[in-house]
Amino acid sequence: MQTFAPIALFVYNRPKHTARTLKFLQQNALAAESRLFVFSDGAKSQADEDHVQEVRDLLQNIDGFKSVEIIKRPHNLGLANSIIDGVSRLVKTYKQVIVFEDDLITSPHTLTYFNEGLTRYKENEKVMHLGAYMYPLKNETLPETFFYRAATSWGWATWERAWLHFEPNIDTLIAQFDKKKIHDFSIDGQMNFWKQVNDFKKGKNNSWAIRWYASIFLKGGLTLNPAQSLVNNIGHDGSGIHSGINDIYNVIINPKRITQFPQEIKENKAAYATIKEFLTHRKGTFWERLKRFINEKLSKF
Repeated sequence: MQTFAPIALFVYNRPKHTARTLKFLQQNALAAESRLFVFSDGAKSQADEDHVQEVRDLLQNIDGFKSVEIIKRPHNLGLANSIIDGVSRLVKTYKQVIVFEDDLITSPHTLTYFNEGLTRYKENEKVMHLGAYMYPLKNETLPETFFYRAATSWGWATWERAWLHFEPNIDTLIAQFDKKKIHDFSIDGQMNFWKQVNDFKKGKNNSWAIRWYASIFLKGGLTLNPAQSLVNNIGHDGSGIHSGINDIYNVIINPKRITQFPQEIKENKAAYATIKEFLTHRKGTFWERLKRFINEKLSKF
């Protein structure tokens, strides 16, 4: 009998985003077969208390899942610690987990993709992470899914066997990188992943995701990804803790069920080249960047 992976949903102080995320999750084909665990972080300050409570109030009426458990943090852990704790807890019990935050809308087939991928690559040590998000790539020849080195954090899944390799200590991670590894880790220098590592070291971010990607990379691990995204992030409206207002990463969600998975366990060179091309040109021309900058500043007033 198939057992489906539990869903960990991490929420904080955005009731409207949380409601939309839940609505789309409920519409997934496997929702009724899936256990949902909602981790509600405690308020960071008095100013957040009402919104945190508003989120917790709407969580009382969740249906459409096999079971629902709400974990209300009495104090503020912060997103990184909340995710690390919640994922560690669920993989220990269920050996696998699907992870969402409160600003993601999904395809009706996102849970199906995750569960099929988790089952298919369960025993393959090299496959460490399944991502549901993919940049808006312009390459119609890519397969439906492919392996790639970097781990996306907007809807993902993993196994206990892979999560055991998660290294939270930034100094331990940094010590294992040399110049070539930094170049490869940063997609030939086209993505600011190494800057994110250094920013964490300096206390400028508290990213669990960059440490998870670094952990995967240093183990020579691979991540499974769809060519067309199965999720979209609705948090880039200025409401999130770590969000900016831009549409660079906005995508049209693939409405179809994924039917093809790679048999060869190695990074897809065509996908890597396409992603690298996107990252190289993602910010657009000078005028496009200027327009986006102005719009971001105006939106704050």
